[in-house]
Amino acid sequence: NNSGFDIERSSVSGNWLKIGFVPGNGTTSSPMSYSFADRGLNSGIYNYRLRQIDFNGNFAYHNLSNDVNIGIPEKYSLSQNYPNPFNPSTKINYGIKKAGNVEISVYNILGNKVATLLNGFKPAGRHSISFNATNLSSGVYFYRINSNGFVETRKMILEK
Repeated sequence: NNSGFDIERSSVSGNWLKIGFVPGNGTTSSPMSYSFADRGLNSGIYNYRLRQIDFNGNFAYHNLSNDVNIGIPEKYSLSQNYPNPFNPSTKINYGIKKAGNVEISVYNILGNKVATLLNGFKPAGRHSISFNATNLSSGVYFYRINSNGFVETRKMILEK
């Protein structure tokens, strides 16, 4: 009678958030395997639980016994934006191994700064930032991170 599983996650705050659903296999006497991947998390400690739901609407919670610790990156990194090409928004992931000031800026093909996405203190860990280029024209742009002496630049394409 298994309709499926709601996957729920909480951080230190203790608020549970539904992050996914895995369909069930009804009633069977055969062992079944289920899996779910939770990606793109910031550093921290997380708890997970399953809400097993029957076809008739009955449900039961099952807490996973161990905390999941997403650690601090061992090195600085700047990931390729996604999607790329994009229109008009994209997401940029980055990791910093030591807390400090982080600046992420966007430049046009001529090297002129067209946007500052971030200029402030960030704790060590994995982070992401969104970039909305509604006010820019189609073309090639570059984004650069500068943090604690780490500097890296990547290319992105805006197609309208």
